[in-house]
Amino acid sequence: MEITIVRKIRLQVGEGNPPFTITSIATDRFDLLPLTVGHAAEMAVVLADPALHTFIGGEPLDEDALRARYARLAAGSPDPAVSWLNWVIRVRDEDRLAGTVQATVRHEGPVAEVAWVVGTAWQGRGIATEAARGLVAWLLEAGARTVVAHIHPGHAASAAVAAAAGLSPTDVWQDGEIRWTTPPEPARGPERPTEAQPSNS
Repeated sequence: MEITIVRKIRLQVGEGNPPFTITSIATDRFDLLPLTVGHAAEMAVVLADPALHTFIGGEPLDEDALRARYARLAAGSPDPAVSWLNWVIRVRDEDRLAGTVQATVRHEGPVAEVAWVVGTAWQGRGIATEAARGLVAWLLEAGARTVVAHIHPGHAASAAVAAAAGLSPTDVWQDGEIRWTTPPEPARGPERPTEAQPSNS
C-alpha cells in the first residue's frame, strides 16, 4: 500500500524535546486529516452508535461535547514529553468522514500508542485496517521506535486490524486489555505517569 505525506503542521512540544510533526496521510482510498474542532459536527453523527462503546466504555457525545473534546485534543498534551496526534478518516471518493485514528507519542523512545474507531455505518469495508496501516507506517517513518495498542481480548475485529498493521500480541495486560506491539519493544526504564489523551470516540 502506498502512503503519501500531503501536508505538514508543526506541533509545539516541550523545550529540549524534538518537535513531532503531524501530517495528512493519503492511503489508497482514504485521507487521514489532522483533526480540528470543525470536524465535530460530522463526527458526532459518525460516532453516534452506542455499540461503538462496547469495549472502550463511555457513551456517544453530541456535537457540543465533541467540539469541546476536540478543542482539548487540539490544544495538545499538558506533558511536554508527550504529543497527542489525531486524525479523521475521510473516504476520498465520497468526501465523507468515517472515523478517527490517534497516536499518543511518548518522546522518550519514541513510543507511540495508537487507537482507531470507525463508525458503524462504515464498518465492513476495510477502513480501519487501511487507516491503521497508514498510521503505523507514518509513525515508524516519522521516527517512532515502537508502536503499541491495547485491545480488549474479546474484540476480534480490532485484533485483526492490529495484526494487519504489523502489531503482535504480547503477554502484557493493562486495565483488562492485551498489549500489542511492533518489534522491537524498547528497553524498560524508569516509568513516570503521563497524561493520556481523551478517547477518540
